Amino acid sequence: MEIGNQRYYTLDLKKMDINKLLRENIRSLQPYSCARDEFKGEASVYMDANENPYNAPFNRYPDPLQLELKEQISLVKGVPSENIFLGNGSDEPIDLLYRAFCEPRIDNVVAIEPTYGMYKVSASINDVEYRKVLLNDNFDIEAYKLLDKANDYTKLIWICSPNNPTGNSLNHKEIYKLLYWFKGIVVIDEAYIDFASVDSYTTYLDQFPNLVILQTFSKAWGSAAIRLGMAFASTEIIAVLNKIKYPYNINILTQKQALLALKNVDQVKEWVKTLLDERTVLIKGLKKISLIQQIYPTDANFVLVKVPDANLLYYHLVNKSIIVRNRNTVSLCNGCLRITVGTPKENRILLEELKNFQ
Repeated sequence: MEIGNQRYYTLDLKKMDINKLLRENIRSLQPYSCARDEFKGEASVYMDANENPYNAPFNRYPDPLQLELKEQISLVKGVPSENIFLGNGSDEPIDLLYRAFCEPRIDNVVAIEPTYGMYKVSASINDVEYRKVLLNDNFDIEAYKLLDKANDYTKLIWICSPNNPTGNSLNHKEIYKLLYWFKGIVVIDEAYIDFASVDSYTTYLDQFPNLVILQTFSKAWGSAAIRLGMAFASTEIIAVLNKIKYPYNINILTQKQALLALKNVDQVKEWVKTLLDERTVLIKGLKKISLIQQIYPTDANFVLVKVPDANLLYYHLVNKSIIVRNRNTVSLCNGCLRITVGTPKENRILLEELKNFQ
């Protein structure tokens, strides 16, 4: 099939070998084996890990594979626990994917622009070329543009949907093309999926061994402070991430708090419903303010708006102790502010200050 400037062939996904995409040193790496890797279960006496026997439960190392937590996440997300990786925020699996698949100064990645800034920062940290592809006028993707930017050294394509800072869910058909045609790993960051009107791509894991999905406890789950991110992928990719992560990357406090959160799924659903209702109220209020030139469609818990002078308005709001995100210097977002949906009181305060701004 000829698309753009190149000819693409549908991948034989059943024959795809993830190991061939790995860096040679990662493929041959003998991972560190910690004490709790060698023993699983409960015992009455622990004398294997040189821990202090006092100050329980904080004296013991946490489960390095977070098995109990993954089982609970599996029940909620409908993804088998063996297809789940847990990281210190989503930033950890982002970094690990670079370390696993991208040879510094040789390989490259392709990403949409604008999008979440850590993909680019992590590329720089890992000394990997980062190739940007601008979204179209509707803040959406066109698969052929991303594929045309790729070459034989492109290992990852980064997609954020719903996207940040634009807020919109990206075209499903175009993402589907990437999954079928790209010979590397397609990463879909779904940090805001709980607020979206579309389904998660987790249902496609069995179909696409080259798919990695990122989600987080920081948004809908109201748990940004515990720094817990989730990656869903094939067992082969999960095994690679577990191989190269730090042994005890998720501390016991985070694991316990996440388990408590997972017992309150109904509360999370209520938070999401309230925030979606407040998003509607906020957008209606913004439409009545002459200062607001454009409100972009959103599938997230924030709204991107265009104003005559984003810098001036941003600093005015800061002086009123109202903090929004200035996206004025971001590609395609000239004159834009990103506003997170707050409580009814917070939203009213913001709207009143916008009305009064001269």
